[in-house]
Amino acid sequence: MEFTELADYAIPAGTITEWIPSVGPHATTPALAGWRPDDRPTSYVHEAHLRTSLASPRRGRESWLGAAFEMPGPLNKPAFRRAVLAWIDRHESMRSHASIDEEQGTLSRVTAAKGAVDIWQVEQEPCQQSSEVFEHLHYLFDEYTSPLAWPAYAFVTLEPLPSDGAYGTEGKVVVFFAADHSIIDGLSTVLVAHEITALYTEATGGPPAALFETGSYLDFGVSERKVHAELEHTHDAVVTWRRFLDEGHGELPAFPLDIGEPNSIASPQGGLSAWILDAERADAFSVACRKTGHSLFSGLLASLAVASAELSGETEFRTITPVHTRDQPEWVASLGWFVGLCPLSIDIADADSFGAVVAQATEQVTTTKPIARVPLDRVFRALGTSATPRFVVSFMDVRFAPMAEHWHDWNARALRSKQYEHNVYIWINRTPRGVNIAARYPNTELATANVHRYVGALRRVVDEVVDTGTAALPTRAGPIATNQ
Repeated sequence: MEFTELADYAIPAGTITEWIPSVGPHATTPALAGWRPDDRPTSYVHEAHLRTSLASPRRGRESWLGAAFEMPGPLNKPAFRRAVLAWIDRHESMRSHASIDEEQGTLSRVTAAKGAVDIWQVEQEPCQQSSEVFEHLHYLFDEYTSPLAWPAYAFVTLEPLPSDGAYGTEGKVVVFFAADHSIIDGLSTVLVAHEITALYTEATGGPPAALFETGSYLDFGVSERKVHAELEHTHDAVVTWRRFLDEGHGELPAFPLDIGEPNSIASPQGGLSAWILDAERADAFSVACRKTGHSLFSGLLASLAVASAELSGETEFRTITPVHTRDQPEWVASLGWFVGLCPLSIDIADADSFGAVVAQATEQVTTTKPIARVPLDRVFRALGTSATPRFVVSFMDVRFAPMAEHWHDWNARALRSKQYEHNVYIWINRTPRGVNIAARYPNTELATANVHRYVGALRRVVDEVVDTGTAALPTRAGPIATNQ
C-alpha cells in the first residue's frame, strides 16, 4: 500500500456524504450527552502531541493520517452507517477525548460507552469536477481532525458520477477516512480498509466480519505509564539516547545531503512515492540479505548507508526509525499510536563488503530496538532536554495484514496530511506488490533535487544487490556521482 498525500490519489467527481460522529449533540451537559469522566491517562506520545498542538499556531490542524479505498456500489447508506457505528464501538479510542487545561496544564479525559455515539450524515450536492471533491476533502480533514476537539476523525463516501469513467470507478464507492495522529499510527491506517469493508459486507447481509479481538489504546496508556513511571539515568534507554544526542551535539540526525536553511515563509512540503522493487525482485533482495544471515530491513538500512556515503562522502549514516510497541496480542488489531523511536548509527568506513554493512545494521537494530519501548518524551524528561526529529526512516512489512492481497483491487492507499516542517521523512513499505518508498521534504529546489538524488542512489544499490547478490562500497572520499 502506497503512503502519499491526498493530492496523489485519483479522485473522481461525484456526490459526497460526510459521516461525522456525535455524542448527545442536543444535551445540555457532557454527562447528559453520554460522556463520563475517565481517569485513565494518555500514552506519553499522545500527551506530547497534545501539548505541542496547544503551543503551535496551527492548533493541531494538518496532523492527520488516513486511508482511501473502494467498495462495490451502489452505496447502501444504512448499512454503511451501521458499519461505522460498529467500528466505533469496537475501538474505544474513537469514543474518548483527552484534553489539557491551558491554564493549569492538567490532563483529563472523558469517554463514551458503547452505543452512545451517533452519526451526523451530511449529504452534499454533486461535485461536477474532481477538484471540487479534493478541495472539500482537504478542508474537512484539515479542520475537523484536530486532537484538541472531538471527534478527531471523520469518514467520507464518494459516489462517482456515472459519466466519470476516466478513473475506473464505475460501480464503485470511494471511502475516505482521516484521523489525528494522536489516535492512530501507520499500521492503524492499514487496518481501516479491511475492517470497514468487512463490517459493511456484514451489514449488507454478507458473511460475518470475523475481525480479530482487540484491546483498548486507553488501557495501553495506563500500562505504559505504570512501566515507565520511574526512569533512572542509568536505564539503557536514557544512556543510549544521551550518547546519541552527544554525538550529534545535542541534535537528532539530519538528512545526509543539504536541504538548505528553514524557510521563514511556511509552505507545504513536497513528496514522492515510487515502487523500487516489484514482488519478484523484492523476494530476490530478501534472499540476498538472508544469505548474509540477515533480514530485508537490515539490507535496506545498509543500502541507505551506502547511498549516503556515495553522495555525501561521509561514512557514518545516522537516523532514527519508528518501531511498533504492540507487544501484547490485544494490541495487534487496536487503533492507536503504538510507536516508539530508536536511534541508528552505521559507519561503513571499515567495512570490507556489503554483507559487513548489513551485519552492522542488524547489530544496531538488535541493540537499540528494545529501548524504543521507552517513550522518547519520557527519556527527554529524564534528561531534562528535548530535540526534534529531522531525518526519520520508517519500515513496515504489511504483506500479512488482513486482506492485503486485495489492496490493489480496492485501490487502497494510506494518506497523510500536508506538513510544513524543515525535515525529511522516508517510509519504506513491503507489500504484496513489492517495495514502495515514500518521502516528504522541504518544497525547495535544493531539497527536492537532493532527496530525489538520494532515492535514485538507493534504487541503484538495491538493484545491484538484486542483480549480483551484493553491492560495491564507495572506494574514495568525497561525493560520488550517481551514474558511476
